[in-house]
Amino acid sequence: MKNNKSIIDKLTALWALNESGLGGFLHVFNSPFTGLIVGGIAILLISLIAFYAENKWQAILKALVIVLIIKMAVSPYSPFTAYISVSFQAVFGAFLFSNFSWKGITLIVLGMVTFLQSALQKLLKLTIIYGTDFWEAINIYGAWIQEKINFITQTSTTSVLITIYLLVYGIGGLLAGLFIKSMIGIISKKEETSFYLEATVFTSEEKKSKKGLKSKVIWIWLITVAIIVLAFTFFGGALFGWQKAIYIIARSFLFLMLWYLVLGPFVLKLIREDLAKKESKYQEDITNTMDLFPYFRQIIAFTWKETKHLKGYVRFKYFIANSISNCIHFKIPSE
Repeated sequence: MKNNKSIIDKLTALWALNESGLGGFLHVFNSPFTGLIVGGIAILLISLIAFYAENKWQAILKALVIVLIIKMAVSPYSPFTAYISVSFQAVFGAFLFSNFSWKGITLIVLGMVTFLQSALQKLLKLTIIYGTDFWEAINIYGAWIQEKINFITQTSTTSVLITIYLLVYGIGGLLAGLFIKSMIGIISKKEETSFYLEATVFTSEEKKSKKGLKSKVIWIWLITVAIIVLAFTFFGGALFGWQKAIYIIARSFLFLMLWYLVLGPFVLKLIREDLAKKESKYQEDITNTMDLFPYFRQIIAFTWKETKHLKGYVRFKYFIANSISNCIHFKIPSE
């Protein structure tokens, strides 16, 4: 296919836009499933880069570096775990597409594994910060509820919830793989668009204050600790005492401070230092990528209005397909 470099550059810019939390994607799908949607769009764009690239491994890893550098610049308060997830999606995708043929099973494996990695990462983070007391508290609530409804056999509530949680992500990944396959089919058959766009002023909508981020973390910590302490206080019986309450509060607070004030910044510093070394090498690519953002925002807004006659899943499907197709094929005034 002709002009594949231009297409790959625009797909890289779309990926960077998606990871930085900008543009229409996040605004249109303002729901509890935003993480799944953003992750799904990310692996869709990675898959498209592989589809159009001859050297799939090299193309995806180059795009990854550009995306991470832009993410670092545009979303400076993103946690280091976000960089890990993005990198895992890219490296695993590059491995699959470099070694296996373009079959539906490859896309399904990519979707399921990357979604499950994201879910397991969240569970691991909860366990590190709050310890086993968090899961023990959930089991106490579950046992109390089972007792009230005279449940025949007691089951581990945490096992049930974690299984359901992983199933949701696993099924989500499977559906994402099937969705990506259909998207690639639609996008690859679309013809180039003929409309031109004028650039608008680009402003970052993701630059949230550090104060806002800290406030959110504090509230989540207070609510989680309250859930744990109340579980042991009211339903834990004689096993619980104020000493354990103080231990839970102190332990979670200590690990939270270590996570956000020591471990997080330290790992993030290492990531940024490594990316800074690569920045000069890709400076032209980074500049060209960010120059595309204003056009993409217009295209996404235009495509959303263009698909207003469609409803539900059909609108979602063609909005995503048409947005990507329009973004990778449009012409800027200088072209």
